[in-house]
Amino acid sequence: MIYEVGDIVQLKKKHPCGSCEWELLRVGADFKLKCCGCGHEVMVKRSMVEKSTKSIRKAEKQSSEKHN
Repeated sequence: MIYEVGDIVQLKKKHPCGSCEWELLRVGADFKLKCCGCGHEVMVKRSMVEKSTKSIRKAEKQSSEKHN
């Protein structure tokens, strides 16, 4: 799977707030995730995220390009 900053990932286990969706803030050897339910931010190893990902919802591309 290809992970990009801004993507929303759904993990197998729920956060204590009840949400199972996380926004990717940093991608690399470690991922920085922000809970979509309560806003809590955590750093986790890439292998943990890859293992527990159920689905990925890609970030919506904002077209800031001007058409001439």
